[in-house]
Amino acid sequence: MYRRAIYDELEEHLTRKQVTVITGMRRVGKSTAAKYLMAQVNHENKVYLDFEKANNRFIFNQSSYTDIEINLQVEGIDFTKPSVIVLDEIQLVPNSTSVIKYLYDTYAVKFIVTGSSSFYLRNHFTESLAGRKTIFEMAPLSFAEFLQFHEIDSSRVSPFARKLYQPAFYDRYHALYEQYIRYGGFPEVVLTDTEKEKQRYLDDIVNAHIELDIRLLSDFSVSDDLFKLMRLLANRVGSKLDYSKISSLLGISRFKVKDYISLLQYTYFVRIVESYTSNPDRAIAHQPKLYISDSGLLNRLAQVSSGTLFENTIAVQLGQLGSLQYYQTGRSGSEIDFILNGNQALEVKETPTEQDLLALQYRAQLANVPTTSLIGRYIPASGFREFIWGGNLY
Repeated sequence: MYRRAIYDELEEHLTRKQVTVITGMRRVGKSTAAKYLMAQVNHENKVYLDFEKANNRFIFNQSSYTDIEINLQVEGIDFTKPSVIVLDEIQLVPNSTSVIKYLYDTYAVKFIVTGSSSFYLRNHFTESLAGRKTIFEMAPLSFAEFLQFHEIDSSRVSPFARKLYQPAFYDRYHALYEQYIRYGGFPEVVLTDTEKEKQRYLDDIVNAHIELDIRLLSDFSVSDDLFKLMRLLANRVGSKLDYSKISSLLGISRFKVKDYISLLQYTYFVRIVESYTSNPDRAIAHQPKLYISDSGLLNRLAQVSSGTLFENTIAVQLGQLGSLQYYQTGRSGSEIDFILNGNQALEVKETPTEQDLLALQYRAQLANVPTTSLIGRYIPASGFREFIWGGNLY
């Protein structure tokens, strides 16, 4: 079993009465995490129900709570004792939150639930389970987790996290990092050996995202337009979002483009990066940027440049470390690629140079950001070392 970084938080929450909600993109490992938690429960008064199976959906679609209780008792739950119920893909049963609330308030039941849509889970759970749940978001593997999936002990790499370039560390792990850039961090993709199988898994993830997750939140007619939009966005990774131009290219309204991009954001397919400024009015004036949530998916959707693929990978890695913004000195001025947590300016260069670092430090002063880091992919022939290699970001 490969242990994800989020497991520590999930295990700690397992001891609490609150509902443990695990959300994130399809195929990132939510079901595996739920099953892992279930295995940590030290009694047998527990049940796992996958809502992708019709017979399990039937249990929660009964007309009365009494009928639902009876069905759960048939599954082995004894409501006179503390119990654990795991519900996988909860968004497939819209009324499940009301059932959870009833059982949560009536019995000593610990619920662990998973779902693929932040919109569904946040809105429905806020309405019916206020104060009764904690939401944990799972992402594709970080590079540190990627290394663990390749049987590399995390204790060997953790001391180097976000340190300046170290030749020995780079020499040992740069080939694996190039794999990470190309194929991303979906567990199934990482564990698959051949390029053909990796590509097939990535294509399956894109199709499942549209056919299962998106259709749940919209009508059936959006599939073709949405796939075109996904490919168009993939070709514009790292650029500002121009809704009017995208609308013109796709032949659909600007409002639909915004709605579709919101759907992609709610279902974790894209990450929106807003501009950094102390003036909210100026932030609104600047268009946001967009990145794909896994570089393997980006690589399947579009033939982007090497630099764009690397920048997207860094956006994915940084997104797991905190909040991301970008900085622009004026409407058409110089930019800083990323501002992390409001206090660190980061510039991404495939082959970084001292001039890149000086330019970043100057722009960070203009933005009033206290710390700077240059992030690189390749090693400069000049011997320059004042940068963080992308593989050290984790």
